[in-house]
Amino acid sequence: MEITLKQARSFLGWCTVINFGFMLYWILILVFAHDFAFKLHTQWFKISMERFDEIHYTMIAGYKLLVMFFNFIPYLILRLVKFD
Repeated sequence: MEITLKQARSFLGWCTVINFGFMLYWILILVFAHDFAFKLHTQWFKISMERFDEIHYTMIAGYKLLVMFFNFIPYLILRLVKFD
């Protein structure tokens, strides 16, 4: 089975949409249910609220970079480059 450029573009586009949707969900949980998420996590781990925020902010930034490098940028390259 061979993957066409159109299929690869579609795959990477949907991966980008789904990953950014997941990241948006994560951010919304932290914005609107911060105390609930903090209480849930502190049942398992003894961390301060500042450390909790730092961990999540860092993880969201890292996740965004990974999505950009492995989904969005390859998608853009396949959209912009003309292959013969």
